[in-house]
This record gives sequence, structure tokens and C-alpha cells, in this order.
Amino acid sequence: MNPAGSVVVVTGAGGGIGAALAARFAADGASAVVVADLDGDAARAVAARIGGVPETLDVADATAVTDLVERTVGRFGRVDLFCANAGITTELGLDAPEALWRRSFEVNVMAHVHAARAVVPHMLAGGGGHFLATASAAGLLTAPADAPYSVTKHAAVGFAEWLAIAYGDRGIGVSVLCPMGVATPMLMGPLDAGAASARAVAASGEILSPEAVADAVVGGLAAGEFLILPHPEVGTFWAKKAARPDRWLAAMRGLAGRSA
Repeated sequence: MNPAGSVVVVTGAGGGIGAALAARFAADGASAVVVADLDGDAARAVAARIGGVPETLDVADATAVTDLVERTVGRFGRVDLFCANAGITTELGLDAPEALWRRSFEVNVMAHVHAARAVVPHMLAGGGGHFLATASAAGLLTAPADAPYSVTKHAAVGFAEWLAIAYGDRGIGVSVLCPMGVATPMLMGPLDAGAASARAVAASGEILSPEAVADAVVGGLAAGEFLILPHPEVGTFWAKKAARPDRWLAAMRGLAGRSA
């Protein structure tokens, strides 16, 4: 997948990884970059900076996502790359209220389902396309102090796997982005506040810039990779988890204890 000449949609693009992705795709010659975010002002600011198209979007609203895809296809004729990037954290465990569990599933999982339902038929009709899901290293490993985030990011990886199996031989490429620490407000705000899950992430490895993550995404898309791991050590941790789960769980308990 090469962004040059492509029509790209990025959700959660008002800041952080999404903004870095939108900027990188624009710099690499995408013919159009749709910058979608719940914060319309942020979307407009990023779009103005990169020459993109701003959209105010609640990714949990299936109708709104479908309308966005239809507007984009109507304006540009196609969507070549859809980046389902928006996500939320909670910093909570069993004490997370049910409404927050539901919102986590809506944003971190069902938003990907809504996007795929809306865009995959257009991609199939146009001869192909690519779907990029932003999950997290927590989707392969876990986030010890954030139960809703861990569970929903696992589900996001699972949905991406299903999508790749179901449509990979029909011209639809699928990738899932699973970074660890990235210097975005989603991490740095909780880290500054001393939140346990943020401290655990910071203790696990290097904190990358959003631009470094965008570099990894472009490289992964070019290579046709399913798993895009800006922190390569995540793959090592994942393999160790699969090989010796009890030992891995004990190590994670130790990490959680040190960051508490």
C-alpha cells in the first residue's frame, strides 16, 4: 500500500498519532486526506496545516461513519485507505462504570466495525483498498491498570484478524497498529498525573514520537504487514506470552506492582 495518489481517511486525526498519520500521508503525495475527529476545531486545524479535508465525526455513530464514507466517495470517487485510529483510555479496573465500558467498546471496537461495514463494499467495488486499525500493544499484551482499554484493544486486534482472513484474498489489505508508549496526550496526561497504567507503559520501553509511529506505519503498509509494531520488542513480548503464559503473567504482575 502506497499513500501516493491515494484517497485516505484518518479518524482521531485531530492530534497525536492520527494527526501524524494525516500529515505523513499528505507529505507522501496522497491525493486527498480526510481529517476526521470528534473535536471539529482540531480536525480543521490539522486539515488547514496539511491541505486536508476536515470532518467532525463521532466514530461510535454508525450512521455518521457511513455518511462520511459516502461523502468521501462522492467527492473523490473512492477510499483507498481507511485508518480507524480513534481510541480512548479509562485508567480504571473493576471499578469502571458500565457506561464507560460501553463507551470503550463503542470507540475502540465498534467504530472499526462501523468503518469496515461502510468502506469495504466501496473498496471491493473499486478493485481493492486497505484498512488500518490502530489498536495498541495492549491488544497483544495488556495494560495492567486499565481493564476496559485492555479488553477492547484485544477485541480490535481480533476484529482486524477476522477482516484480514475474510477479505485478504479479495483485494482488501488489513493492518493493525500496535505501539507501546507514544508521546501523545492519551499517554502524557495520565503519566503527568501519576496514573498507574501510564507509568507501566513508560517503564516498558522507549516513548516514541507520533511521527516515528507514522514512519513505521508507512513502512508497514509498503511491506504489506498485518502487524505493524513501531516498538519491535512488542513482538518478542508477544511470543514469550504465547510460549509461557504463566511466566508472562507473573512478570506482568511484577510490572504492575512496581508502577502502582
